Amino acid sequence: MFRLYNSLTREIEEFRPIDPPKVGLYTCGPTVYDYTHIGHLRTYIGNDILRRVLENEGFEVKHVMNITDVGHLVSDEDIGEDKIEKGAKELGRSVWEVAKFFEDYFWKSVTAVNVECPNIVAKATDHVEEQIKLIHRLEKNGFTYKGDQAIYFDISKFPSYTKLSGQKLAEKEVGARADVVVDKQKKNPHDFALWFFTVGHFQDHIMRWSSPWGEGFPGWHIECSAMAMEYLGDTIDIHTGGVDHISVHHTNEIAQSEAASGRPFVRFWVHNEFLLVDGEKMSKSKKNFYKVEEIKEKGFDPMALRYLFLTAHYRDKLNFTWKSLEAAQNALNNLRETIRDWDQPKVGCAQYEQDFMEAVNNDLNMPQALAVLWEMVKSDYPTSAKAESILMMDKILGLKLDEILGKPLEIPAEVMKLVNKRETARKSGNFKESDKLRHKIKKLGYEIEDTPGGPKINLVN
Repeated sequence: MFRLYNSLTREIEEFRPIDPPKVGLYTCGPTVYDYTHIGHLRTYIGNDILRRVLENEGFEVKHVMNITDVGHLVSDEDIGEDKIEKGAKELGRSVWEVAKFFEDYFWKSVTAVNVECPNIVAKATDHVEEQIKLIHRLEKNGFTYKGDQAIYFDISKFPSYTKLSGQKLAEKEVGARADVVVDKQKKNPHDFALWFFTVGHFQDHIMRWSSPWGEGFPGWHIECSAMAMEYLGDTIDIHTGGVDHISVHHTNEIAQSEAASGRPFVRFWVHNEFLLVDGEKMSKSKKNFYKVEEIKEKGFDPMALRYLFLTAHYRDKLNFTWKSLEAAQNALNNLRETIRDWDQPKVGCAQYEQDFMEAVNNDLNMPQALAVLWEMVKSDYPTSAKAESILMMDKILGLKLDEILGKPLEIPAEVMKLVNKRETARKSGNFKESDKLRHKIKKLGYEIEDTPGGPKINLVN
């Protein structure tokens, strides 16, 4: 039985899809105006784990993810500077080039941490017609009004507007900034734009389309509802995202979707907590905004980042430090080296597999699942049995252990040359030179263990 925390009910519930064994899964994708960072990767790895567990349980998952490649605003509710156009100015490129560049960067980043590609990747710019149709449905149902700058959703017509966040409207942050041009015709500061007009502040907006209300472009929130409903129906099984989306983006998605269809929009809302860096929220001003390249430049395998994220529950904040990443890298290397010499997989360890799945099925308790894996690795079970079970576990963990299991370590020619020189120096009694060569080898990521049968080479742990 798979149990999952539902942000809407604030309870852990047994997951049952609308139409078993089919599961509709929608995940909020990137807004492609800037680099994908490790905070984003924590959410996408979390989504990936969820999908792997569902598939392991025998569900047929239809996974849809959006790409926000149309310009949107700095402020979620009010009229501010377009994010993609701002990025285009900073980089000296067109808005289309900026969107493509950062989308490509996103795919490279998630691939580096072994996140599986969704079944359907839906770009906002390819689904403007669907967004217009959804706005038209809302208009027919009486949930919209027209201002000077945009078509707005009237939240006063949707009494359960804050049911996901649990906030009172008076407590809800608008996100307004001093440099935002506010449309004075908004009835409520929390009303949000469905369609912006290319007039006034946006008369030079590059991304624009024709619509029944005039030339313009869609608001941020409407795209996710339009694409989720287009591919998964009016009611979907699971919708995921970061906790930062609860109070505004996902709240607005629920309002516009349910106002249009008259049906519940999402049965299970799943939210990943923030990643902190050295105890603080990530920001460019604090220079703690890390990308995959910086992980690699410091000599770490991006898969160590995936391992690190598995050590914390998805609903708990995780504090990233270079020391914690080093510990994760060492643990992963240790695991890899341990299983290299194992026998071929045969009849698994039933009790460990059961304990592992109990942890995973209890609201994706990956720290407990990892603990079970290590308990099994250190057990006295035959390595053939442990090999069978670890491959089963890794279908969910996604650490690519199948590429390591039972396969000798491939040593680069440069390292082997240094190993042979060191062995010659050691045998001739030149221990100073031997130690010097050992340090050189270690800097390249390998360490030497002297055995009666000759030097044994391992990855640095």
